[in-house]
Amino acid sequence: MTFREYFELLFTDYTLGTITLGTAVLGAVCGMLGSFAVLRKQSLLGDAISHAALPGIAIAFLITGTKDSNILLIGALVSGLIGTFWIRGIITKTHLKTDTALGLILSLFFGFGMLLLTFIQKQPNANQAGLDKYLFGQAATLVISDVVLMLIVTSVSLVILLLFWKEFKILLFDADYTKTLGFNTKAIDVMITFFIVLAIVIGLQTVGVVLMSAMLLAPAAAARQWTNSLSVMLFLAAIFGMFSGVFGTAISASQDNLSTGPVIVLVAAVFVLVSFVFSPGRGLLFREIRFRQNRRDLKLKKTLQLMYDIAKTHENISHPHAIMILNDFQGFTRGTLRKLEERQWIEVSQKSWMLTEKGFKEASNLFSKNPSNDSATD
Repeated sequence: MTFREYFELLFTDYTLGTITLGTAVLGAVCGMLGSFAVLRKQSLLGDAISHAALPGIAIAFLITGTKDSNILLIGALVSGLIGTFWIRGIITKTHLKTDTALGLILSLFFGFGMLLLTFIQKQPNANQAGLDKYLFGQAATLVISDVVLMLIVTSVSLVILLLFWKEFKILLFDADYTKTLGFNTKAIDVMITFFIVLAIVIGLQTVGVVLMSAMLLAPAAAARQWTNSLSVMLFLAAIFGMFSGVFGTAISASQDNLSTGPVIVLVAAVFVLVSFVFSPGRGLLFREIRFRQNRRDLKLKKTLQLMYDIAKTHENISHPHAIMILNDFQGFTRGTLRKLEERQWIEVSQKSWMLTEKGFKEASNLFSKNPSNDSATD
């Protein structure tokens, strides 16, 4: 299937439309809620929660004996919340650092989950087949009820976000100030964490335990490069996540033997890479351009300052600001003189140059601000 055929079938094929809508909604809600994890410097939290959800899926199957996605996701939600509060407890009750607590819970819950999955696979129950899809995801199993659940979670998240926007924003950037205003910071923190866990849980079926943290963090990391505004960052993260889901699904559908979840994550990684390189504020490309521009400006101004010093101390010249250009004089190059002339700081005539009034004024300001010259004058 080509890309053209994919987009032609998108609005007519039920399965293709359902999967695309589901991945788009998942990408949007993950990008939006993942922004809070990124800004709170809890990037590893998504990885820990997604791995902590695995035992809940296995236990829910052992209790019910069915692979009903809603029941399994409830088990994942409970297990993820337990893992989250264990992390908080370890951090607050012990002297262990956050990364240590995250690593402990991640490895403990994931190991326990893999043990349960191995136990389930050896049971004489035909329903056990397909549980391993929660490790790496299987978007093809999405049905309309799963998409409806994602839309409900997204809608509730937006409503809560709008209702508590001020509280969320203050807590993100100054928790101590939030306390002084009388807000219950613990309740707000729990609310944010709960919705992050919820976003991770609903994405397990599509992306899987292993890759879910990337789906949560990549759109937010990309959006952070483009803006300093929280509202703009949430919007951009949702857009990047949504397009990652759509393009990832399109690439997966147009090629044989490509899993949708990993492709979505790779597309999200492309958004991150492009943002890291090309964003105007923080991008590596524009940072290098600014560095080179500042270095050129510094070189020109130092040359202009040196010219000013020569013109002030040189005697018997034809123009108050003019001096001959000597071929063996070090410090001036034709390129530098040409750039100074373009800025109308100097005028070059045959083998001599002279400072213009504009250049003389600019050089005077630079000369007076030079610390070494100030100290010499004093």
